[in-house]
Amino acid sequence: MSRQRVGAVADGAFKVLLAAVYIADAASLGRLLGTPAWLMVVSGVALLIGGGIEIRYTRSRSLRTYTRLMIAYDSGWVLTALTGLLMARQSSTAGGEVWMGYQTAAPIAFATLLIAAAPTQMTSGTQPDASD
Repeated sequence: MSRQRVGAVADGAFKVLLAAVYIADAASLGRLLGTPAWLMVVSGVALLIGGGIEIRYTRSRSLRTYTRLMIAYDSGWVLTALTGLLMARQSSTAGGEVWMGYQTAAPIAFATLLIAAAPTQMTSGTQPDASD
C-alpha cells in the first residue's frame, strides 16, 4: 500500500477515533465547548459513519479524489475552527455550536462525495491503476 493510501486510511481512522471520544464523553466535552451533549453524540455518529466509509473506499477510489476531498474538508475545518475561535473571543456562546455543526455535516458530505466518485480502474484485477 502506498504512503498516500496509508494517509487516507489514517485520516479515516482519526475520524473514527474522534467519533468515539465525542460519543463517550459527550457531556463534559459539550460543557467545555458550550454545546448540548446531544450535538456531541450526533457529531460523533456522523464522524463514525464518515470515517468508516472513508476507510472502506480507500482501495476503490483514486488518490486524486481522496486528496481533493481531504483538502476541501480540512480547509473547511480550519476556517470553521477560526470562526469558532473568533466568536468565542467576542464572548459569543455559538462558537462551539458552529464548530460541532461543521463536524456533523462535513463528514457526511465527504462520505457522500466519496461514494459518488467513480471507482478506480483496475489493471490486474487486484491493484488500483498507477495513474491515480
